[in-house]
Amino acid sequence: MTRDIPAQEQVRKWFRSHLLGRELELQELYELPPGDLDLLMAETAEIRSDTDNKARSHGRWCTAGYVLELARIIDARRSAEDRPLP
Repeated sequence: MTRDIPAQEQVRKWFRSHLLGRELELQELYELPPGDLDLLMAETAEIRSDTDNKARSHGRWCTAGYVLELARIIDARRSAEDRPLP
């Protein structure tokens, strides 16, 4: 399944995932298998929910929010595509 990746998501912005054991660039989220996307959403949600983390590493906290929202959008699109038509 080919996806059109918006230009702003082609800018080299990456997130280091400890659960996946590697760095990911934003455009890679479109190709992640569902299980890896779930792990990434869990990891970034944890970072965003820790208010102390915001003070310690504001850049990582902001990037985690962007990655989390994009992962949610991708997940929702995939779910909608998997639903049978009425």
